[in-house]
Amino acid sequence: MATVRARRNRLLVEQPLKEERSGRKAGRGRAVRSVTVNLAESPLGWLLSRGHVTARQFAAGEQLRLDWEKANLPPVVTLRWDAPPLGKQKRGAHEEATPTMRVLAARRRFEAATNAVGPGLRDILWRVVCAGEGMREAETALGWPARAGKLVLAMALDRLADHYRMR
Repeated sequence: MATVRARRNRLLVEQPLKEERSGRKAGRGRAVRSVTVNLAESPLGWLLSRGHVTARQFAAGEQLRLDWEKANLPPVVTLRWDAPPLGKQKRGAHEEATPTMRVLAARRRFEAATNAVGPGLRDILWRVVCAGEGMREAETALGWPARAGKLVLAMALDRLADHYRMR
């Protein structure tokens, strides 16, 4: 059974491990040890905290993820409080500030960024940064050998940071 502890910006879950690293099972399914996992941490944040990506690469990945999330927002179907007032004067929200235009602008930014990265690198970038897959799952899904994904992801994040003109 997992123990959940909530902290600020963290959702820590203590999960028991059923197998040791050597592949031997513990006697009668008992947990040998447990590990605390932060469920609120993204795979990209995990790579940053362990020194596998730089702060520049992380910032570029977060910008891409932000555009991806904004581009995939569901349409607004409830009452809109920010609608422009009726009348002849232009006192309301600017045309580009409407939700539809914001979603389209975010989608254009996302597509421009992934096109700048290139077709060979955008797959791993989307899987890890946007879809939140772990490195092992992304490597397996793409048919790559173990530990190849970190290098390719770093190259994709460098191209992405160049596209965003980040220092």
